[in-house]
Amino acid sequence: MATSQAPTATEYIVHHLTHNATDKQKFIVDFSVINLDTLFFSVVCLMLTLLTLYAVARRVTSGVPGRFQAFVEMIVEMVEEQSKSIVHGDRTFIAPLALTVFVWIFVMNAIDLIPVEWFPWIAHNVFHIEYLRPLPTADVNGTIGLSFGVLLLMLYYGIKIKGFGGWLHELVCAPFGTSKNPIFALLLGVANLGINLIEYVAKMVSLGMRLFGNMYAGELLFFLIALMGGFWAWRLDGSILLAVGHVLAGLAWWLFHVLIVTLQAFIFMMLTLVYIGQAHEGH
Repeated sequence: MATSQAPTATEYIVHHLTHNATDKQKFIVDFSVINLDTLFFSVVCLMLTLLTLYAVARRVTSGVPGRFQAFVEMIVEMVEEQSKSIVHGDRTFIAPLALTVFVWIFVMNAIDLIPVEWFPWIAHNVFHIEYLRPLPTADVNGTIGLSFGVLLLMLYYGIKIKGFGGWLHELVCAPFGTSKNPIFALLLGVANLGINLIEYVAKMVSLGMRLFGNMYAGELLFFLIALMGGFWAWRLDGSILLAVGHVLAGLAWWLFHVLIVTLQAFIFMMLTLVYIGQAHEGH
């Protein structure tokens, strides 16, 4: 009876890829739907990030630092060096922003290192929640939301550094320049405006999709590895090889995924600095 009620591999993966949302998505872009699990885990990870950095800042000492303080100081120095080399201007806000982005995305990505069944099992058996996807960065809504925040910062610093008039002038006069001929000036202005708008949108979309694609693929592979162990029927036959493969493949991918989790957080932080740095510069 238990075997007949067990989900198929497809049903298992579809179930784990279904969000705890306010409604079913009816269109490719549906702003009426909110993925509650993505929102919840994103906020929890952000609060954990801010509380951790605040606690370290309060306990920092001028003497010989402890291991955790030394580790955090290494991260801070790394971010500071990167921001100094990329952004040529006031970094009073930008360097802490980059540090927060790096740690926040790392913490969100690290959820993927927790066994895939733990959070759904707790949600189902303790809170009676049927669907739960705890990895915010495997949801394109979450990653595009992050990249949209970077887009707003690009626009803010572009206007702040160049002034609204200078920013608007660059928007319609670069990269092709302008002309004294009114007709040519209009045509060049439309072309420049179109290219700059496409550039802004392309940066936002590529930034969010890069993080989403890598984390979604990693999450999906963990589900496939989990299925290998699930197919073992606790019998001493050929199916035991699936259990062994589950352990070996799971450990190997987990270790490699530690690098992916860190690398994706670093790439997002670096591109955030690059885009903000470009907003400081003129064509």
